[in-house]
Amino acid sequence: MNIDDIKQVIQILAAAIKGLRLYAVDHPATIKQVSTLQNGLFSLLQHKKQIKMGLIEGTLFVEDHLFMQEFPAADEIAKLLETYELRGIEFTAGLSADEIQGLLRQLHGGGAKGPAFVEALEKRGIKKIRAIAAEDDDDDQEPRKVYRKALKVVDQIFQDVRMGEIPSSAEAINVVKSMAQMTITEPHAMMALSMLKDYDNYTFTHSVNVSVIALAVGRACKVSDEQLRTLGLGGLLHDLGKLRIDVNIITKPGRLTDSEFESIKQHPDFGADIIREMEDVTPEVMQIVLGHHLRHDRSGYPVDTLVDTISPLVEMTAIADAYDAMTTLRSYQRPFTPRNAIARLKEISGTSLHPEFVRHFVESLGPYPVGSLVRLDNNEIGLVIKVDIQDPSLADIKVLFDPAGTLIEEPFMLNLHPNQSRRIVAEVDPHSKGIDVTDFFN
Repeated sequence: MNIDDIKQVIQILAAAIKGLRLYAVDHPATIKQVSTLQNGLFSLLQHKKQIKMGLIEGTLFVEDHLFMQEFPAADEIAKLLETYELRGIEFTAGLSADEIQGLLRQLHGGGAKGPAFVEALEKRGIKKIRAIAAEDDDDDQEPRKVYRKALKVVDQIFQDVRMGEIPSSAEAINVVKSMAQMTITEPHAMMALSMLKDYDNYTFTHSVNVSVIALAVGRACKVSDEQLRTLGLGGLLHDLGKLRIDVNIITKPGRLTDSEFESIKQHPDFGADIIREMEDVTPEVMQIVLGHHLRHDRSGYPVDTLVDTISPLVEMTAIADAYDAMTTLRSYQRPFTPRNAIARLKEISGTSLHPEFVRHFVESLGPYPVGSLVRLDNNEIGLVIKVDIQDPSLADIKVLFDPAGTLIEEPFMLNLHPNQSRRIVAEVDPHSKGIDVTDFFN
């Protein structure tokens, strides 16, 4: 990437922002600058699908170039980012003039700062320009923040595929890195988030949840950190090929016909075709995308996939895929409770699923996994919010119903530690209590 081209873009951006003091965003002079800026960004984005500019200790950088030498335009952009409490701005290939104008509108009198600025851009429908709030510290993220970011990344990848573009793998790799770290430090927190299912956007929330659960399977099976990240990325991308299947088949509520099922069976090959064009996607990720429906006994599909050298990570992803599908409400299926899902995993281990990997995963979840609605020995009913990492039989419970069976107006937390007198005696089907457990995860 040519430094002169980068400098030119910075100068044009600074000039466009300065010009807003004299002209409105829709004035011909501003529109001309927007067009010039779009062309400059287009030139840079021919080399990379995504370009990031941001601050390092108050100094502006664009990709690998840090503006250490005096450059007034760079100083102006740096001050602007600080004013709006932003750590950076990312530009993605395919951005439109309207999106650039939307950014300029927000930078000129928008008023919003930090996370509010990020949200304001999103509300404008800007997809190819993303602001990063200064308080978003990649080294100090909460599980929910990481999960939300993963949803956005997958949403963008899916949009790119629908538009016929080659998706960028950079953001997916970064978010999986954060998810993998969270899985090591707070595995059950990430599992809890996988219960927050968006039924209207099943395909991409399922992709994030499979990634989360696959990471939990990998952790339980003690894979290396590098394998964990590969596993998470494979889970995130495993169903990309479904975007090339007729949406009426994907969303059909009833039983599929034989011909419809034959169409569905093409999605691993379609997914492999897509990620083959993406940068920095390893052969093991390709195997996950291609082989997650092979089944442990190799009776699945696609039938022409090489079965002798398949990665163990493929079998781990298959477990995650099955667990999330079982615990998700569909038009044709009531969700399994976590405990019932475990029982079903055990039933199909040895045929559909790898028995040893299932055993490790089940042991890590504990007798009542996160998301289980349980009855206590005093007849209170609560939701398992967190499971102890060292001893999965110990858990944090959010008590929802009193002993008389009345829903509590203000649920309270209960820690089931060894000295706690109350104990779990049974699992409760949320359907029987008329609740959705995802409503009670904060």
